[in-house]
Amino acid sequence: MSEPVVRYERRGAVALVTMNRPEYRNAQNSAMTYALDDAFTRAVDDADVKVIVLAGEGKHFSAGHDIGTPGRDVDQSFDRRAVVWWDHTTREGGDQRFARESEVYLGMCRRWREIPKPMIASVQGACIAGGLMLAWVCDVIVASDDAFFADPVVRMGIPGVEYFAHPWVLGPRAAKEVLFTGERFSVQQAREWGMVNRVVPRAELEARTVVLAETIARMPQFGLALAKKAVNQAEDLMGLRSGMDSVFGLHHFAHAHNAETSTDSLGGQDARSMRDGGQR
Repeated sequence: MSEPVVRYERRGAVALVTMNRPEYRNAQNSAMTYALDDAFTRAVDDADVKVIVLAGEGKHFSAGHDIGTPGRDVDQSFDRRAVVWWDHTTREGGDQRFARESEVYLGMCRRWREIPKPMIASVQGACIAGGLMLAWVCDVIVASDDAFFADPVVRMGIPGVEYFAHPWVLGPRAAKEVLFTGERFSVQQAREWGMVNRVVPRAELEARTVVLAETIARMPQFGLALAKKAVNQAEDLMGLRSGMDSVFGLHHFAHAHNAETSTDSLGGQDARSMRDGGQR
């Protein structure tokens, strides 16, 4: 039997959810997205789980959305959980893309952000584009000293990934720099901008993340849920949710423009060109 694309492990009051496509730098296809959703649901429904840790197997946390591996499954249908639009596989053109991305990207990420248990992202190596979305829905980010980040999708002519949290997570000036250049930024820069909570040696990443999770888990569960909701509500009052809605429309306008003026809706870019273009 093949390895699961997401592994789930309980360590006392901590649920460790691990993306498991290391040969593809944990590129996020739909199978992984729905498996993550299953794992998070399992953790939420387990009353003994106080904190959830999201990690990536191998050298890299996540290279982002799967736009070119043999496991790319953009045309497959899964049991929809976000249920914010209809099944994309029965549709065509912009309708198909809008339906899929409303479900597996924006819809899923918003639901995960609202999970009533603290979530910690444990990030090493690459955290690119869609990988940022996975880290950003978490409440705390612990990163190794070899971690690096980027959202290079402006190279596709698209104004940023679907879960557009950039101005709130990075601040407006840093968000513009990250988007305008498409370049990688280091974990030290991410820490300076306030995106990352803690930077630890690579060899200690898992252990240090679990220790933090265990520390948080000693707090009352309902208190943690209310504190998380309070901060999320404050962030939404700062415009996060409405801003994200407005940019999602621009994101799909850009896809449609690409489809009309270039070879495909990604502006002729692929995983290799996106990777190589962002290196300094």
